[in-house]
Amino acid sequence: MTGPLVPFREIVLKVHSRCDLACDHCYIYEHADQSWRTRPKTISDEAISWTALRLAEHAKTHALPSVSVILHGGEPLLAGPARLRRVCEELTRALDGVADLDLRIHTNGLQLSPRYLDLFDEFGVKVGISLDGDKTANDRHRRFADGRSSHPLVLKAVELLRQDRYRHLDLGLLCTVDVANDPIAVYDALDALDPPRIDFLLPHATWDEPPPRPDGSATAYADWLLAVFDRWDERGRRMPVRLFESVFSTLNGGPSLTESLGLAPTDLVVVETDGTLEQVDSLKSAYEGAAATGFDVFAHPFDAVAAHPGVRTRQLGLAGVSETCRQCPVVRSCGGGLYTHRYRSEPDAETGGASAGTTGTSTETGGASAGITGASAGTGGFDNTSVYCADLAALIRGIESRTAAVSVSPAVADTGELLVAQQELTRSLLAELHSELAGRGGETWQAAWELAGLAEQVSDGLDHVLAHPYTRTWLVDSVAALREDRPGALTAALRFPSYVAAALLRGGLDRPVRVGYLDGRLHLPTLGTLRLHGPGESGEAEVRLAEKGFVVRTATAERLVTRPADATPYWRPVRRLGRDGAPDLVLDDLDPYRDCFGAPAHPGLGTAEAADWSGRLAAAWGLLRAAAPEQAAAAAGSLSTLTPLTAGSPPGRHGYGALGIPLRGSADELARGLLRGFRRATLRALTEVTDLYAHDGEWSRPAPWQEAPVPLSELLAGAYERVGLAAYDPRYADEASRALDTLEGAPELTVGGKSLLTALREEAGHVRRDVGGHARTGPGPGPRRRSGH
Repeated sequence: MTGPLVPFREIVLKVHSRCDLACDHCYIYEHADQSWRTRPKTISDEAISWTALRLAEHAKTHALPSVSVILHGGEPLLAGPARLRRVCEELTRALDGVADLDLRIHTNGLQLSPRYLDLFDEFGVKVGISLDGDKTANDRHRRFADGRSSHPLVLKAVELLRQDRYRHLDLGLLCTVDVANDPIAVYDALDALDPPRIDFLLPHATWDEPPPRPDGSATAYADWLLAVFDRWDERGRRMPVRLFESVFSTLNGGPSLTESLGLAPTDLVVVETDGTLEQVDSLKSAYEGAAATGFDVFAHPFDAVAAHPGVRTRQLGLAGVSETCRQCPVVRSCGGGLYTHRYRSEPDAETGGASAGTTGTSTETGGASAGITGASAGTGGFDNTSVYCADLAALIRGIESRTAAVSVSPAVADTGELLVAQQELTRSLLAELHSELAGRGGETWQAAWELAGLAEQVSDGLDHVLAHPYTRTWLVDSVAALREDRPGALTAALRFPSYVAAALLRGGLDRPVRVGYLDGRLHLPTLGTLRLHGPGESGEAEVRLAEKGFVVRTATAERLVTRPADATPYWRPVRRLGRDGAPDLVLDDLDPYRDCFGAPAHPGLGTAEAADWSGRLAAAWGLLRAAAPEQAAAAAGSLSTLTPLTAGSPPGRHGYGALGIPLRGSADELARGLLRGFRRATLRALTEVTDLYAHDGEWSRPAPWQEAPVPLSELLAGAYERVGLAAYDPRYADEASRALDTLEGAPELTVGGKSLLTALREEAGHVRRDVGGHARTGPGPGPRRRSGH
């Protein structure tokens, strides 16, 4: 298996191998692997020291900012306060100055007392307690060996942890699901304890030992969890529930928050009480030795375990799940389920099963390779769907159906919301630039920053300047230049006063602004460019409101611009294109950051060239209004700026509202360029403010317009573009429809992406209905099939 090692960020440290309860659903004592019988009850001093050493070594090697250590068992509190103190001291000492240490302990709570909690307070150990709900639910499995209830003692532990002096240590409650229990009663009992978090866990099971389903339902666990979800939602989601929040996250393009769901690589290793290093504990449910690696802390670094085939298998993401899972629409959220839950010792009688791959024992890595080997050579293994497959699919779809309406960004369906989100993005970039400078801008930046705050209070001038698409280009470039320590990075960032000056002038605010100029010219974004001195001269000027315009003064010159909309020998204003019914857009061939397209920006149009281009653009808008009135109206309401390019109309690196349009071309060619550019820019703007897909590139699909398969991002972009173009030229409709069919059910799509797909289908249907009335079919070129990307 290729690719870099995934370092361990979470270590489960077994400090005691026995337990004071006899839970009949415990995977350590009641399932296939019985290795606990041969291990020492308590971890030794030597094992503690070597574990701390190996962890610090691992964190340093991989430059990990933090690591988590979960004290586990058996029942870890049986190790006693002295032993636990030794563990905390050794780990804290070893990690000091290397990485932040997050210490946790998972306990049944029976032994919990102030003596333990004072120790945990000293070392910042967070405490998670296992509780399966109300007394009836908890006593179904969590009893003493003699049958006595553990419930009263667990509640006593929870109440102790809730005291003000210990509440900051409370990690929450862990609840193992049993569908024989009343889900509402279970949730209400947990909710009444006011925990900071609840973790619902599916009981460990395999295809050999499937989970109980009292009513025979294939989705019994999903139904149970959805009942809990509805109760949790009804009560205002008072605390996080990790399982539900993980589904929320993945549905919206984020990461999984739990090992049991999602495609994130495993980053966990287990240290047993005898110092042996093992894979994830739940593998003990599969077969004897399933978690073994053959390594220990005394002789092997953690990197040796990270390179073990069984660990690597669980780091493959999509490639590590079964073929059935790879084709499933919910695989991004479920990730094939917990690895252990996929195990089957023999092939499925109906399908013949799926071999997990290489068989036998790995002498190179020192142990049996869980996930690479099956229980017997060439049969069974982990290359299967989860034994909870139907449950996971129903749970994910159930949560999606309940939450999609409020989860989808309003920008997906509302252009006004998209513009607001884009403005917020630009503002966040300005704040980011301010933070990145960290005082390096000196008095120049600070004075401009304060004036920007003043401008915002009294007018919308700053909003207007920040909304200019090329302001975004300047911000993105400046932040990147500072982070990469590029030459001239500070000079670029200190263009900010010119933006503030433009905002003050637009807002009618009479305050002087000191602005730098380069090569003899001063550019005021959204307004124009002023010639102050000859080429090659640079310096600082004062810009201030004057009469109906503004005045600019340097040490040796003064320029008064009384009519900012009119050109003079030294002032070139930003021109506008509105004529003959075309929208009143800015013709920006002046902004120094306009050259952000895949084709060169024109250096500047003369008066005759601008008039000619403006005339052809007006004719193009006329064609669009006649053939695709809705598209024309949408473009006119969203676009603000057109920049002439020497050739082509590729997308650019700028804020929403700008298009680069070729100077040459007929009205029909320009109409197609406008529509194509508008669709591309809108989709790009959407992807900047919300996640429409995730894991792009994991799958490839055929595209109707070319032979080579494409990732989802390209297929969606092509479909989005062609749905719009079909309103102008119906020859694009077939390609658009086929692309939408291919996108249906794609696992990469988030809830926002699915919402957009639904809107595209509605738009395509509307176009098909209207196409006979006024759509254009020539003389321009229709879609062309390409042989590659």
